[in-house]
Amino acid sequence: MRFRNVVLVILSAALALGWLPAAAAQQSQLSPTQRLDVMRSRLDTMHRTLNSAIAGLNAKDTSASQEPSADDPRMRLGGLEKEAGRLLGEVSDIRGKVDRAERYDQSAIDRLETAVADLDNRAQAAMRDTARDRSASAAQASPKQTVKKKGGGFFSHIIPFRGGGGSKYDELVGTVGPGRDRELFEVATKEARHDNYEEARSLYAVIINTYPDSTYLPLAKLAIADTFYLEGTTSALIQAGQAYQDWVTFFPTHPLSDDVCLKMGEVEMRRMGLADRDISPARKAEQRLKVCLQQFPKSSLRPEVEVRLREVQENLADHDKDVGDQYFQRYYQHRASNLKGAQSRYREIVEKYPFYTQMAEVLFRLGTTYMEEEEPDEATKYFQQLISTHPNSDYVDKAKEKLAAIGAQVPPTAANAVQEEPKGPSFVKGILVQVSGTVPRTVNKDGVIISQSSKGGDIIEAVIQNNGTLPDNFDSPIYRTPPSRDVRPLPSTQKNSGEKKLSLQPAQPGAPPTGDNPTKPAAAQPTTPATPPPANTGAKP
Repeated sequence: MRFRNVVLVILSAALALGWLPAAAAQQSQLSPTQRLDVMRSRLDTMHRTLNSAIAGLNAKDTSASQEPSADDPRMRLGGLEKEAGRLLGEVSDIRGKVDRAERYDQSAIDRLETAVADLDNRAQAAMRDTARDRSASAAQASPKQTVKKKGGGFFSHIIPFRGGGGSKYDELVGTVGPGRDRELFEVATKEARHDNYEEARSLYAVIINTYPDSTYLPLAKLAIADTFYLEGTTSALIQAGQAYQDWVTFFPTHPLSDDVCLKMGEVEMRRMGLADRDISPARKAEQRLKVCLQQFPKSSLRPEVEVRLREVQENLADHDKDVGDQYFQRYYQHRASNLKGAQSRYREIVEKYPFYTQMAEVLFRLGTTYMEEEEPDEATKYFQQLISTHPNSDYVDKAKEKLAAIGAQVPPTAANAVQEEPKGPSFVKGILVQVSGTVPRTVNKDGVIISQSSKGGDIIEAVIQNNGTLPDNFDSPIYRTPPSRDVRPLPSTQKNSGEKKLSLQPAQPGAPPTGDNPTKPAAAQPTTPATPPPANTGAKP
């Protein structure tokens, strides 16, 4: 037991030191408001957990002349609880200045982030160190002795864990006993189903900090990440991404690792806005999804990852095209001396995003830039690519005229040519998208193990029935949903009499069905992914 605790401490320290630069880089990308919201959420959870542990802990009897020792568990937890309250007040004060557009010290946010991270580590260590004292207090307590709690009044309903009434889970959190981890897990799940996410997170955190040998610990950490994801606010999504990343680091070979990896990409997709706004969430989503394809090449979730990657890359290509169009227009308005800026953006789209829905226009404009730069060989390459791969595009006739002026041949239609060009959104839909500021995307708003439904039927219900672990024959359900936006159709050849279309439907239990016959498992028929498939496919690891 002692050796295992030492290993856990060393692993936690190594994880904290290893992720410190990455966390600092991520925080620098957030706005001051987002950073303050993240700190306030963490401090609220710490304050709840410490307050409940203090309320349920019976301190040792001391005489009136003898002052409590500094090693007393109540004194130790009480000091941490007061420090959490003080930091919470400082965070709220700076947040008020930000909202009122008042001047404040920028370095104060960095200082508070360091203080909150240090307090979080000390609070977790204190909860682990006082677990034995709380267990002894529970054994000494008389089962017949009950304490009637005073009502907290009106403010106790507005501010949880405040007022005279305390929390209804004080005894559950403050004492340690056999089977208490399962009870905490069930109660926390119940609170999460009723959208009481702060309460649920504080109860899941007690399992992690008090019961290091519990079978519920891995999925308790995952449930905390799910509660942030289900909450759905900007600060909650930021913390969900961090929590999912920490979970994959701790449990890289868990059966749900690929599900968590996909969910990390969906976290960034939910933060993704229009192409003319902050593009950093889209870039991070692309990075997350590519990591999923590399780390889990045989996962049954691969088609889901590829659909989402196509949508993210569509957004990134829109961003590059908007910038390239601005450079293009500036040149013809005599406000720029060359087309190098537009040329680099268009070339990046051609090289990095081959499935872009507006590729025909990009190819034509890229060829035009080389014509203006008097490089006919390069221009010919892109005009010929446009004609051969997009024969039904509106830019084909213009490209043929350019080739005729150069004196180059018109190429034949390629076998994998796009037969039907995707259509953009309607006028009304385009206005609604601009007003909402969000891009259409395919994401599942359920967590990995906790669903939005309050009726259950999700993974965490099976975990509770199986005493904290996944069933031996468990295979996570695959929900097939059509793409949210008009992505490029699958290539079709002229030899086939019938037209093939991509059909995404809810899968049956077992291996996910793909292809033309949804009744056959994936291993029995080929798939057509958006990116080159691995050497072989199979069930997820």
